[in-house]
Amino acid sequence: MIRPFSIHLNLENLKCFEVVEHQFEQYGITIKNAIALQPSNPAYPPRYGTNVLMCAPKSGWLEVIFSQPICGFCCHVTSSQRTILSAYDHQSKLLSSASIEGPNLAGTNSEIPANAQLSVEAPHIYRITLNSFDGQLTVTDLSFEF
Repeated sequence: MIRPFSIHLNLENLKCFEVVEHQFEQYGITIKNAIALQPSNPAYPPRYGTNVLMCAPKSGWLEVIFSQPICGFCCHVTSSQRTILSAYDHQSKLLSSASIEGPNLAGTNSEIPANAQLSVEAPHIYRITLNSFDGQLTVTDLSFEF
């Protein structure tokens, strides 16, 4: 049986407030609308380490574009709103989606824990979007499989 090849992005080498776009191009990915952040707000804790990606300059929306198709994507999100992870093919056809149905800020009475896992699997994924509908959103532990 052939196992997929998995890549986990290391956010710890990013500088705080660094615009993140081409830092992971060695893996064939481009990230749109993201900055690296060491959260000062305890409602948005990192899962591991100190860094997260935060959607900026546009709130609540992040995109990851792949130069080669992948078959799976996983990340952990903390958001002030419902969040949808969507996977698209090279023609922008929706292949798969997953969501957390409400806010999951740390230290609140949310039934959804902070850093909730979102993942999708489908053949020929070329683009991923995360959308929290203008809410505040942080993302950590991004990984994908070929």
